[in-house]
Amino acid sequence: MKMTALSPRDSRIAAIVLLLLALLLAYFVLLHWWFVAPLQQIRSDMADLRDTHSRYAAVIAEKPVLQKRIAALGAGQAASSAFLAADDPNAAAADLMQRVVDVVAGNTRGGSCVVSQKMPLPNPPASAGEPYRKAAVSISLSCDIEPLAAVLQSLEQGTPYLFIDDLSIYRNPVAAQQDHAAPLEVQFTLSGYVRPARGAPAPVSAPADNAGAAP
Repeated sequence: MKMTALSPRDSRIAAIVLLLLALLLAYFVLLHWWFVAPLQQIRSDMADLRDTHSRYAAVIAEKPVLQKRIAALGAGQAASSAFLAADDPNAAAADLMQRVVDVVAGNTRGGSCVVSQKMPLPNPPASAGEPYRKAAVSISLSCDIEPLAAVLQSLEQGTPYLFIDDLSIYRNPVAAQQDHAAPLEVQFTLSGYVRPARGAPAPVSAPADNAGAAP
């Protein structure tokens, strides 16, 4: 196959194109990846650091205001209705048992519900980082479904904040054989947080909301 020689003009254009490609390749191989790209990364990191510094500086500037608000909230929580009225766990446990009796007595619509057993539990040890003391009692009920639902809802949704744990619901098989409408046997642990003693420094964190404490 016979090849046609390039004209002088085409040769110059081809030489210029090859030179540009060689310069572009040399730029990326010798300059961009070794010098330009690292400088661009450093510039980006410096911009991120300046942004982070600005945000931290703004937070630090608000620290005195935040401290005042936290102190005010802590003082308010000590007197809030979220806590049990008594400042002693033993007295608070007695109040819890009486509260269960009152709630059960007020929720008998749609069936029967009685407190079959109630007793205080040993004061639970405070969890790590938990500033409040807790009072707990063990409750046993014999209830129909409708009043049971009303009792559990009243205990959890009202104030002071109460927490239902270790909930167990079953039907006595012997009673069920004799009466298909036999009530449910219910056992659970009911607990609440004791109001901080007067004169004690108010912690800055409040008891967590009791929504969804029971399964």
